Amino acid sequence: MDAVDEKIIAELTRNARITHAELGQRVQLSRNAVRQRVERLERQGHIGGYTLVRPSGTAASDLVRAHVLVYRKDRMRGGDVLAAIRRIPEVVSCDVLSGEFDLLVSLEARSLERVRGIWEHMAQMPGVRDTVTTLALSRIVDRTRS
Repeated sequence: MDAVDEKIIAELTRNARITHAELGQRVQLSRNAVRQRVERLERQGHIGGYTLVRPSGTAASDLVRAHVLVYRKDRMRGGDVLAAIRRIPEVVSCDVLSGEFDLLVSLEARSLERVRGIWEHMAQMPGVRDTVTTLALSRIVDRTRS
């Protein structure tokens, strides 16, 4: 599986009924290319019966949660950074902060390797000056509101 397959799985996790055309727009592939990838992911056992089948040890509770504090080069003209962060499927929230840091990006990924890949991608974004990443060890309170 490559990064595009990961994006496809992330989008299907959010909405398993998404059309191939809309999925293609979100992952920047043609409808036909998405169809071929989805069929391959089905053959490989990553997708079964239009339900995401996670490999053992990657249940929702086993996702790696991380927080990335981002320093932008220019707070007022840093819209490109925000747009790029919105396109990362594992990002569950992004808050603009006052104080020392500019952004707090929270993400959930299926592995530490994927967290590292996201961190590397964010650190190399034009407009990002620096990042600080922390891993969540456990969640004590979860008052998620819709």
